[in-house]
Amino acid sequence: MLYQFHELNYTAISPVRLFAEAVQTVYSHPLFPMSYTGFGRTVAAGAEVMERSMRRFNKPRFGIDGVTINGAAVEVRECPVVIKPFCTLLHFERTGLPDDAVHPKLLVIAPMSGHWATLLRGTVQTLLADHDVYVTDWHNARDVPLIHGQFSLDDYVDYVLEFTRLLGPDVHLLAVCQPAIPTLAAVSLMAEDNDPRQPRSLTIMGGPVDTRVNPTKVNLFAKDKTLDWFKSNVVGVVPFNHPGRGRRVYPGFLQLQGFMSLNLERHVGEHIGLFTNLVKGDGDSAIEHRKFYDEYLAVMDLSAEFYLDTIQKVFLEQHLAEGRLTWRGRLVRPEAIVKTALFTLEGEKDDITGIGQTEAAHRLCSSLPIHMRRHYLQPRVGHYGMFNGRRWREEIYPNVRNFILTHHG
Repeated sequence: MLYQFHELNYTAISPVRLFAEAVQTVYSHPLFPMSYTGFGRTVAAGAEVMERSMRRFNKPRFGIDGVTINGAAVEVRECPVVIKPFCTLLHFERTGLPDDAVHPKLLVIAPMSGHWATLLRGTVQTLLADHDVYVTDWHNARDVPLIHGQFSLDDYVDYVLEFTRLLGPDVHLLAVCQPAIPTLAAVSLMAEDNDPRQPRSLTIMGGPVDTRVNPTKVNLFAKDKTLDWFKSNVVGVVPFNHPGRGRRVYPGFLQLQGFMSLNLERHVGEHIGLFTNLVKGDGDSAIEHRKFYDEYLAVMDLSAEFYLDTIQKVFLEQHLAEGRLTWRGRLVRPEAIVKTALFTLEGEKDDITGIGQTEAAHRLCSSLPIHMRRHYLQPRVGHYGMFNGRRWREEIYPNVRNFILTHHG
């Protein structure tokens, strides 16, 4: 009933939100004299903060229309390649490239962890300068009708296998955070089958390969609970007013509460800062705040089967790390990987995936020769800073680009 209560509450406060939006519109309108006074700016700022605190944020756009390559502007178009019930394989198609350009094909496996794939907008924007980029654009589980069945960790591996085979054999994979386990499993299965479409390389960024190593608050929280606790307390049923009505999910609003609680003081301070900047008339700072939180507060529901599989097999029992992860009843054997180069990256200040948890992939891929593997620890960077921001662009990305290019030929 928790999901139903949330929907009822959202409907009940809608008039208040709409009133706050109307007040903000009036008191910030350039033709309204009060908008130029301190009182008017204060009212408008308060109304905006109130409205945003009650708003349901929709899926953001990638909004990547172009990229600069060797000083020239190149147009970029989003082209769906495969549309499946729970995911769209999205191609960022670039037009007007030189015929002799060597740009490896790169499949970015976005995390299915509450936020949309657009969280990787900065990642994709940077990668497009040197790569032919494809992204797994995951769908909101509450919008997937029950006729399409369940979606479990095994199904996630199925999707990675299908997309990799479609783009292979010269494709490279980049898994950001959560997809580390299913992506490594898919590559392991292809290796054991000696599949001719095996990827050239696999890059894992901040992935929970072995959560027993340097456990974080996130790991310890999961470890302190039982699987039954998660089933009883965080799994809900999609209400009748959504296409996925009746589907069991881990609701996005509960995930958002978890995200916010990790750094509650910071988020409260940021919203106080928004109010202060609006009153002062600091539009640039307000724009940056809106841009970040429009993305951060946009969340989606996860299929309960996938979520519970992840809790049990990744965080509670570490199936892959202990050599007992299975896919469709078949044992996953990372030691079978001999043709796919492995690059792992971690952040020194990562408070979600502890140092060493991603590097553990090298221990599992024991058959890979030294020249086909590399580990990199980025100083002074947290989880999100690994794939977004200045340090990603200037310090981390060159390592990713060079590793992929080295193992492309």
